[in-house]
Amino acid sequence: MNTPRIRRTGYRKPAIALAASSSVLLFTACAAGGGDTRTSSASLYRENITVGLLLPDRDTARFEKFDYPTVKREVAALTHGKGKVDYANAEASVSRQSQQFRRMVSEKVDVILVDALDAEHIAPDVQEAQDAGIPVIAYDRLAQGPIDAFVSHDNELVGEEQGRAIDEALGDRASGSNVVMLNGDPADPNSAQFKKGALGELTDKVHIVQQYNVTKWSPVVAERDMNDAIRSIGLRNIAAVYAANDGLADAAIDALKKAGATAIPPVTGQDANLDAVQRIVAGQQYMSVYKPFVDEATDAAELAVDKVRGRSIEFDGLTPDRVDSPTQKGIPTRLVPVIALTQKTIRQTVIADGVYTIRQICTAPYGARCAAIGLE
Repeated sequence: MNTPRIRRTGYRKPAIALAASSSVLLFTACAAGGGDTRTSSASLYRENITVGLLLPDRDTARFEKFDYPTVKREVAALTHGKGKVDYANAEASVSRQSQQFRRMVSEKVDVILVDALDAEHIAPDVQEAQDAGIPVIAYDRLAQGPIDAFVSHDNELVGEEQGRAIDEALGDRASGSNVVMLNGDPADPNSAQFKKGALGELTDKVHIVQQYNVTKWSPVVAERDMNDAIRSIGLRNIAAVYAANDGLADAAIDALKKAGATAIPPVTGQDANLDAVQRIVAGQQYMSVYKPFVDEATDAAELAVDKVRGRSIEFDGLTPDRVDSPTQKGIPTRLVPVIALTQKTIRQTVIADGVYTIRQICTAPYGARCAAIGLE
């Protein structure tokens, strides 16, 4: 798997400055009275926009609970309620996602946001959209083919946070400790970046005894792989588990419990799912990575609308970075920062951002543990 190469080239420009700049350019072009500006005044303020949104699965709670509602809300806000989102979830089926993509092309949506299950497999569909004049923005995961932009998080940093958390959790016991790695789906290019970041923190500090690539990020597959690791290494010989996301973490913890573990070793995660936050409160999952997905979805919706309207200055301002895929160089990119979520950072992350309330997290089974860590 080719790991995307990121080049950071700038920063996000303030929205007010962007709006002012675009107004000046538009006024100057009109005052000059000539030249093909390629973007009419009507296009700049077009509101009847249809954004196609293709998400990969329902196992990852954030997609249905946050990503889709946020994109829908933001598109409506940017278009005074006249824009709409044509949404489809692939439910972990590559062929279904391809069918959904082609349907959106045939129905002539204005722009497509796609979180690709398989980066390589989606490339012909991306090309078909571009041939039809429909821009494509890769969302959360980098897709191959001629995409117009990429919106995601700093995925290598996600892995670094996960690896650093294992090292910190093990402390003086880290040197030579046995760590099992449950990596993400090899068809997802983000998986290679998570793994690279984690190994950068863990190599030469711990002993990676077993590694698994979990097809389609399936918790069922992850539990099977974790059971294999337990049989191969021995339950008591596993010092920590690198799980690439919260679904895999949940599966790993279930396997450890069923094998008779009375104390769960440090287990990482990603996505800040509610059940993962509760496991962190309970001391079963050591950490997750909070990726402000509301910010990611908001930026993606804004990029999609700006692209349809031809607002190149705003579009460029939102994509200060550049990423190379195996099929394309210099893709305009927006990377949203990430934060390690542990017992100590729950309040200033998911609670402060309004993702969850204390009441949602601290239900009856977790009340005592919430009180013990000052979350009440």
